Amino acid sequence: MIEIGETSTIPEVFFAAAQTYAERPFLVVPANPARAYAPEGQSFTYAQAADAVHDLMQRYRQAGYGVGHRVGLLLENRLEHFVHKLAMNALGVCCVPLNPDHRPPEMAYVIAHAKLDLVVVVEPMSKLLQQALAVSEHQAAVVPLSVQMVLPVAVRVATSTTPNAATIASVLYTSGTTGRPKGCLLSHRYELAAGRWYATRGGLVNFGEACERIYNPLPVFHVNALIFSFYCAMLKGNCQIQTDRFQVSRWFTEVHESKATVVHYLGVVVPMLLNQQHHPLERDHQVRFAIGAGVDPQRHAEFEHRFGYPLVEIWGMTEMVRAIFDADLPRQVGTRAIGRVQPGMQVRVVNDADVDVPDGTPGEMLVRDSASHPRRDFFSGYLDDDAATEQAWRGGWFHTGDIVSRDADGLLHFLERRKNIIRRSGENIAAAEVEAVLQSHPLVAQAAVLAVKDEVREEEVLACVVLKSGVAVPQSADDELVGELFAHCDASLAYYKAPGWLWFTDEIPTTGTQKVQKHQLFAADSDPRVAAGMMDLRSWKKRQRTS
Repeated sequence: MIEIGETSTIPEVFFAAAQTYAERPFLVVPANPARAYAPEGQSFTYAQAADAVHDLMQRYRQAGYGVGHRVGLLLENRLEHFVHKLAMNALGVCCVPLNPDHRPPEMAYVIAHAKLDLVVVVEPMSKLLQQALAVSEHQAAVVPLSVQMVLPVAVRVATSTTPNAATIASVLYTSGTTGRPKGCLLSHRYELAAGRWYATRGGLVNFGEACERIYNPLPVFHVNALIFSFYCAMLKGNCQIQTDRFQVSRWFTEVHESKATVVHYLGVVVPMLLNQQHHPLERDHQVRFAIGAGVDPQRHAEFEHRFGYPLVEIWGMTEMVRAIFDADLPRQVGTRAIGRVQPGMQVRVVNDADVDVPDGTPGEMLVRDSASHPRRDFFSGYLDDDAATEQAWRGGWFHTGDIVSRDADGLLHFLERRKNIIRRSGENIAAAEVEAVLQSHPLVAQAAVLAVKDEVREEEVLACVVLKSGVAVPQSADDELVGELFAHCDASLAYYKAPGWLWFTDEIPTTGTQKVQKHQLFAADSDPRVAAGMMDLRSWKKRQRTS
C-alpha cells in the first residue's frame, strides 16, 4: 500500500502508485454495445494513466493554469474525468465536477458560484453548457474534450504549480437546506485520507493489494465514485470499474464480465434487482462484498440469500467521507444499523440543545476527529460561506443533520434526516430549492415540499401547492395547469427534483410567527400518497439522454 504522510499531495501519491503498480489495471469502463462512445469498453493501466496525466499536465501548464484556478469538468462518467482531475490537481488546479443532469439555471449557478476559469466538456453536453453560460452571471472559457485538445490561455496566469496538502483539490456541490447548493472544499489531504480510511477498515471490508476490482455505477460528480472508492483503489494498486451509471438491465452482465470483487450500491438498487426475473449470471460472479447505504431492512437478507454476497451498510457525507461501516461480525442484517465508531472519529448523539441523550434515544449525530484536532481530514469549509461552515461546526463538533440512535454496545442505527432534505435514488434534494421554483410560477401562492416513501427509490418529492385566489384547482393530472407546473419545475431543476406527487390544498399550516408546519399537512402515521386529490406524476420524470 502506498504510504501517506502529513504533507502528501495527490500527485506524489498517484505517481508513486503508478510506479509501484505500473502494469496493473487502474481504470476500466465495461463494454456496452448500446453506448455511443467506447462500446467495446476502455481501460488504463497505472502506467498508461500516468502517461496521460503527464501529457495533460503539460497542456494545462503551458496554458497558464495552476494554484488558484478552478476548472469545471462536464464529462459524464467517462474515464477522462479522472485523468483530467489528476493532471489538474498535480498543478494545484481545483476540479469542479458538473452534474450532467442539471438544467441550465442550476448549472449556471454552479459556474458563477465557483467562478470557473474553464470548463472541459464532452460533445453531447455542449448544448447544455452553452444554455447555462447564456444565463450565468459568470463566464468561463470552454474547451471540447478531444485527444489533441488545445486549452485556451488562462486569463490569470498562475504564479505557482506546486500544491500542498491543504490545497483545494475539488469543490463538490451538495444540496443546501436553504435552497442553493453549497460548495464543499476538499483538500488534497482530505481526499487521500478518505481513500486510506476506506482501504483499511478491516472486518468484512478487507481489501487485498493489486487484486481487487471495484465496480462503481455511481456518478463521478459525487464523492462516492470520485474520491471514496477511487483513492481506495489507487492506494492499494487496485482497479476501479466505472460504468456510465446504474442500469438494472446491465448489472449482472457487467458485474460478471468485469470480474468485480467489490460493488457499490444505493438503496434503490436492491429492490430493482430483486424485482428482476432470474438472470443466468446473477450468482456467476466474484463479488466478496457490496458497499452502500439505504437498503430496505425487510429486503436485506433476501438480497444476500439470492445473490450470494453481503451488503455492508455505511454512513458518510461529502463533508466527511471517513464512513462508518457495519462490517463487524455478527452484522445486524434487517435493521438500520450503520456500524460502530472506530479510532479516528468521535461521535455524540444529542438533542436540540446539543445535550447528549441516553443510549437508545434518537438524536442528531455529531462527529469530529478528536478534541485536539476536531476538523482534521474533514472538508475545508463551504465555498464563500464562512457563516454556514461555523454554524455546522458549532461547539467544536460537526452537525450532520442525521438522526440516529446508539445501542449500549455502541452500535449506531440511522433513523432519518433532520435536514429538510429528500433522498431519492441516492440524490439529495433540498425541499427549499423545489419550493422556490414552484413559488416563482405566477399562479402559485405558496408551496411546501416534503419527502414521501417510495418502495423503489427510497423517497419521492411531494409538492403541496396553494394556488392564487381565483385560480381553479385542477381535479386530475390531465388538467393543463398540472402539466404547466410540472414543466415549470422540469425546465429549472434536474429531472429527479421535479415533483413526483402533486397535491393542491387551500392552505399550508403555519405557526404564529408564520413558520410553515409541514408535518401538519397530513395526519400522523398516514400515507400522503393515498390522500384525496393526490396526483401521481412519477412517470413524467425523465432524464434527458444525450449519449
